[in-house]
Amino acid sequence: MTRFPQARMISLPGRDGRPGIALAVHEQGSGPAVVLCHGFPELAFSWRHQLPALAEAGFRAIAPDQRGYGGSGRPEKVEDYDLMDLTGDLVGLLDALGIEKAVFLGHDWGGVVAWAMPLVHPERTAGVIGICTPYRSLSTAAIRAAWKGEDAGHYMLWFQKPGVAEAVLDAQVRLCFEKLMRRNFSPAEMMRNASPSSPFDMNPFRRLPTVESYGEALLSEEELAVYTESFERTGFGGGINWYRNIDRNDELVPGRGERRLTLPCLMITAEWDFALPPRLAERMPAVCSDLEMHMIPRAGHWVQQEFPDEVNRLVISWLKRRYL
Repeated sequence: MTRFPQARMISLPGRDGRPGIALAVHEQGSGPAVVLCHGFPELAFSWRHQLPALAEAGFRAIAPDQRGYGGSGRPEKVEDYDLMDLTGDLVGLLDALGIEKAVFLGHDWGGVVAWAMPLVHPERTAGVIGICTPYRSLSTAAIRAAWKGEDAGHYMLWFQKPGVAEAVLDAQVRLCFEKLMRRNFSPAEMMRNASPSSPFDMNPFRRLPTVESYGEALLSEEELAVYTESFERTGFGGGINWYRNIDRNDELVPGRGERRLTLPCLMITAEWDFALPPRLAERMPAVCSDLEMHMIPRAGHWVQQEFPDEVNRLVISWLKRRYL
């Protein structure tokens, strides 16, 4: 398994009336800071291929288990997982490490946080790298309008009611990662198996035992054990609470995807990402004035783990041109 630095606990004070939190932070290298923000259901461990590569290239790579995950704090209240808290954690982390500005690199939900940083904390944001997640807004109303099916058929809508998803996922942690973290399959392969009697839906989480195991396993047995042991200890509730703030985030950080960004931005899409297909990033050139875009062919949603060398090459090339 790729070497990955041990975590250290960093306690962050409360900000703007919000309580403090402790984050488990993995760090490697020195130089301009790059903060790597993971998504759902992942951990800082998902960046195990990126931290050593960034450090070797001359950067200070910093990957926290974000709030609700892994070794970090897990507040009980749903409203403690909105974008003000999530971006505030990253600013607090910079303060604790004595860093003025950083490039924020995010995948999946971590990408939502990374793209919010220049809107909420522009003075601390040197640049943004989105992996799969484009710069755009998100609301439950928009999801329903696009989905046009029952709420239970779309995982983001199914996640909204507290306790429902946790009861299903917490009871089958290993199966979740075995079934969903796969490589070498295209969305077309999944769609071919849909039928009127067994339609394809956007919620594999609620039916894990019957989900088809497309492609090949992404994780080694040792890597699978890291995810399984962590989520068996913490459950999925903290990460799911991020989804329960989708509409709240639109109120707290309005204009996402519309307000023009002028700082350096890099967007990397994955050709076979069913959850976040490359077409979702098509509008970005109109709202990001300093943008570079790349698509990794035949890559799925877990692209930084599936094609780490290609992701590292694109990220490091851009970072060196812009910050070294």
